[in-house]
Amino acid sequence: MNRRDFLLRTMACAGYAGLASLPFLPALASSTQALFDQILPDTKGTEQPLRQWAGRPLVVNFWATWCAPCVKEMPDLDALHHQFRHVGFVGLAVDTRSNVEKFLDKVQVSYPLLLIGNQGISLMRTLGNTKGGLPFTVVLDEQGKVVESVLGQIKPEDLAATLEGFKA
Repeated sequence: MNRRDFLLRTMACAGYAGLASLPFLPALASSTQALFDQILPDTKGTEQPLRQWAGRPLVVNFWATWCAPCVKEMPDLDALHHQFRHVGFVGLAVDTRSNVEKFLDKVQVSYPLLLIGNQGISLMRTLGNTKGGLPFTVVLDEQGKVVESVLGQIKPEDLAATLEGFKA
């Protein structure tokens, strides 16, 4: 075994061991572990661990107030949130708190919005968005595995079809 293979196998084993040390959570897919490790403030400044959404289907939407397609898809995401109550929804704002607060004065969103700022770019890349573009939506199953990702504005009917696959 060469050194490269040894290091890759060692890192893989270490990663699996780290996941196994969290017995109270379902096994999370390694690419989403960084997502569930996040503790981010909501728009009121209260720290929210993303781990609270582990163990159920989850739609994570990376967005920003200055991103026109992001703003345009928010009513569709909000409608899907109401339609699929058994699925968690969370918006991660790659933006500032003041911008998000001003935005919420104009547009009502019923699912939680958390502030991730510029660190959202690296987290999106971890989840498969190599370009780092917005909006970016990821759908996770109950085990934390990415079942769908969309770079760009969602198509509500396509996202609904994916969410229908999850038991109520």
